[in-house]
Amino acid sequence: MYVNGKQIIIENIISLNDFLKKEGYDTQRVAVEKNGIIVPKKFFEIEMLCNTDKLEIVCFVGGG
Repeated sequence: MYVNGKQIIIENIISLNDFLKKEGYDTQRVAVEKNGIIVPKKFFEIEMLCNTDKLEIVCFVGGG
C-alpha cells in the first residue's frame, strides 16, 4: 500500500479507522483519499484497506 507516496506493507486487511489510529492520526482532523476517491469520515470504520491501495492523507491544523 502507498500512503502519501511512501510504501507501507500491511500484514492483514484493516479498516481505515484502525489504520489511521495505529499510525497516530487524529481521525477527526484528517481527510483521506483512497485510490483517487475521497472517503467520508462516516465510512472510516467500514472502509477496508489492503496492500494494493493508494492513500493520500491530509491533516488539518489550526493556527492564527
